[in-house]
Amino acid sequence: MTSRSALALYRLLFSLLALAAVVVQLADLADKGVLNPVNYFSYFTIQSNLIGVAVLLVGAATWRATRSSTMDLARGGAALYLTITFVVFALLLSGTDVDTAIPWVNTVLHQVFPIVVIVDWLIDPPLARLTLRQSLVWLVYPLAWLAYTLVRGAVVGWYPYPFLDPANGGYASVAAYVVAILVFGIVLCAIVVAIGNALNARRRVVQPAG
Repeated sequence: MTSRSALALYRLLFSLLALAAVVVQLADLADKGVLNPVNYFSYFTIQSNLIGVAVLLVGAATWRATRSSTMDLARGGAALYLTITFVVFALLLSGTDVDTAIPWVNTVLHQVFPIVVIVDWLIDPPLARLTLRQSLVWLVYPLAWLAYTLVRGAVVGWYPYPFLDPANGGYASVAAYVVAILVFGIVLCAIVVAIGNALNARRRVVQPAG
């Protein structure tokens, strides 16, 4: 087995694990009669994991092809979103009911799969150098998700996470969290880009072209 085929297998197996976790938790909530599918798929955790699954599955399916810069940009975005999932859950949501009550599902979606996607970025860095300006496009999705969450929450009275609910400290508190997450996202963009570029440069030194 070559390193490329091993990486493809890694991506396939872990993406299927994350997908299974999403489906099993969905089925469990349905069996208990407490499933609201719109709410379930409104969680950033669920969406970011599905983005990661899609990116890894595409990578696994196209492992023989030369990877495009667009694909590398998508991989960086997935790494960013799942890093946010990992860090925000650890700092703000540990012990909070976020519709991932099955222990192994909670572990896979908030810890294991985020680490898998981050490791994927580390062991297979982008082929072309990325800029911070390019990476800022990654923030479009989190900002759109925040806007959707706040508008929908005001309409239906449900928020996926307590720190986004104005009932917990008012809109000033929500605004502070949103700004903090935005700043954290920008810093993470810079870190993801810097690490990817550094590893890419190191790879070029170790395996020079030609």
